[in-house]
Amino acid sequence: MAAPTWVAVPDDSPFGVRNLPYGVFTTADRPRERRIGVAVGEYVLDAGAVTAGRPDDTAALLSAPSLNPLLAAGRPAWTAVRALLTDWLTDPAHRPAVEPHLLPRTAVALHLPFEVADYVDFYASEHHATNVGRIFRPGGEALPPNWKHLPIGYHGRSGTVVVSGTSVVRPSGQRRAPGEAVPDFGPSRRLDVEAEIGFVVGGPTAQGTPVPLADAEDHVFGVCLVNDWSARDIQAWEYVPLGPFLGKSFATSVSPWVVPLDSLDAARVAPPARDAALLPYLDDLDGSTPPRGLDIALEMRVCGEVVSRPPFATMYWTYGQMLAHMTVNGASLRAGDLFASGTVSGPERAQRGALIELTWNGEEPLKLADGTERTYLEDGDEVVITATAPGPDGTRIGFGEVAGRVVAARAQG
Repeated sequence: MAAPTWVAVPDDSPFGVRNLPYGVFTTADRPRERRIGVAVGEYVLDAGAVTAGRPDDTAALLSAPSLNPLLAAGRPAWTAVRALLTDWLTDPAHRPAVEPHLLPRTAVALHLPFEVADYVDFYASEHHATNVGRIFRPGGEALPPNWKHLPIGYHGRSGTVVVSGTSVVRPSGQRRAPGEAVPDFGPSRRLDVEAEIGFVVGGPTAQGTPVPLADAEDHVFGVCLVNDWSARDIQAWEYVPLGPFLGKSFATSVSPWVVPLDSLDAARVAPPARDAALLPYLDDLDGSTPPRGLDIALEMRVCGEVVSRPPFATMYWTYGQMLAHMTVNGASLRAGDLFASGTVSGPERAQRGALIELTWNGEEPLKLADGTERTYLEDGDEVVITATAPGPDGTRIGFGEVAGRVVAARAQG
């Protein structure tokens, strides 16, 4: 049942008043003025316009051109702003003041919702890590010996995080074909996608200060969708011994809406059972913290066709553990940090979140409805990832979409 609101919101809307995700938008009449918006039903609330003139800090936080000031304000401010938004949209007494600032979503252009400070990508799905291990190490151990003791991750490139709808240029680089002794150079022949969940960080910390598991909610503001585009041939040649570099850094796409962590209480689930003892800073099974598994259902389309439905609830490592691990050495957090889960994959073939798994590194091509096949992405292919999660009282929480179309590699000058 949808929560009561005076806004015309369909009962099955993924952007009901229990969600209220944040984004940044412009309009045709003010194309250079980026404003913070909140999605509700088929509308975007111009949050800055509604708060104009308020004597407290809310006006400054919501009239900024990005979410970063709100992210930096911390958990008490996030809670207060969310309560204020909910009150505006549910109490009919506010309708005369608020309704003029509701804009049709179809009439706005959406932008990157926050300035990305640092970007970290993890490898948190046991199913994905096992599949990739079997592909590259047939007959050997699928998982490296450290995998069940710590969340493996790498630092990405924040400057190439782009908003949904941005075209992705096929990257060029060194790649070595099977059986060849030396590498050559050219456009990636094995361009892949990775369906992921991203976590947006606020509540900055001082360098040298780890974030314990118990404090995760003080620093994770919200959740978005991520497609971590991957050039598998470039990655395979470069990654030994230091891991991903140019095979990943050319583009990472994110959804334009950031769903507040507070809207996902009904989606919390226990993580899968673990079969390795964890060191105390990662041990979340003592009952002292809320369960941080999330029942998020993803859907991935290639060329308009559903090819996978990855379940985030199967992820081995939680966002709390990822955050605790990436700060345990004293690495500081900044408002606008983004960390992603790594590819979300489930136990079934139709739940694999990357083409490297879906096609078993090209050995089992995907057959699309138009009769064509895919091992990896071709120029012109569009990938769209969507997701929903359970909300209160039978509602669904929507995350919007992260979409991107592949365009041909650019000539080398």
